[in-house]
Amino acid sequence: MHKAGFVNIVGNPNVGKSTLMNQLVGERISIATFKAQTTRHRIMGIVNDEDYQIVFSDTPGVLKPNYKMQEMMLAFSESALADADILLYVTDVVENPEKNKDFLDKVSKMTIPVLLLINKIDESDQKALGSIVESWHKLLPNAEILPISAKNKFGIDMLMKRIKELLPDSPAYFDKDQLTDKPAKFFVSEIIREKILLYYDKEIPYSVEVVVESFKEDEHRIHINAVIYVERDSQKGIIIGHQGVALKKMNTEARKALEHFFGKSVYLETFVKVDKDWRNSQKELDNFGYNPE
Repeated sequence: MHKAGFVNIVGNPNVGKSTLMNQLVGERISIATFKAQTTRHRIMGIVNDEDYQIVFSDTPGVLKPNYKMQEMMLAFSESALADADILLYVTDVVENPEKNKDFLDKVSKMTIPVLLLINKIDESDQKALGSIVESWHKLLPNAEILPISAKNKFGIDMLMKRIKELLPDSPAYFDKDQLTDKPAKFFVSEIIREKILLYYDKEIPYSVEVVVESFKEDEHRIHINAVIYVERDSQKGIIIGHQGVALKKMNTEARKALEHFFGKSVYLETFVKVDKDWRNSQKELDNFGYNPE
């Protein structure tokens, strides 16, 4: 009998959801940096075998929205509660369990299997971990609690084994050779945005959106044109840097990452444009793909 199902990953920012997603899928599907709010969309990664198909879905971190873009990000996370066959709620050893009680109340009412994953256990000790498990058990009494370290791959094999046991009987939802539901352009914009998160400080990365305007591929090479949108002229100046040095450095690192991702030579051109207050514009958010429907 073939098994298949949607395994959706939710939790607060900065608890290691993207790292976990990449470990489970075995590919670099979800960008993972040290900054919170890295994931802005639902990103699917598909794992296939002869007898099963697991459709993993990484979602933006659960947070209290401060502007419209964050409202859309929260909607992505809440949509993951509606269509999951198995829910992975990720926390870590320092997070306050009461932080997002409204969201947790919705999780506690779910009738599907919920696996509560306490990540980063290498940063704790056995006594502290016992207290953490007890706190979470009170909030989500029906959840199975599994301690893991996604970064060190501890507990990942055990988690995969449990997921396979819980999968419903079903035919595959996607072609067996499909790795994700996202097009190549999506991963180009994600990789460029990741480098901006890494190389620019403070508020700049969160005011940035990346749109791939041209993606032309032949047998040996990919030619990419991308636009980096910011909200203010001052941010544009910071992204470009003195005599274009900062943009050139980011561009080089993004090109290297893209060549590794696609396995072929990449020519990357990036341009910076100002789109004032795009994070609060419903029209612009729709244009940039922030739509959980």
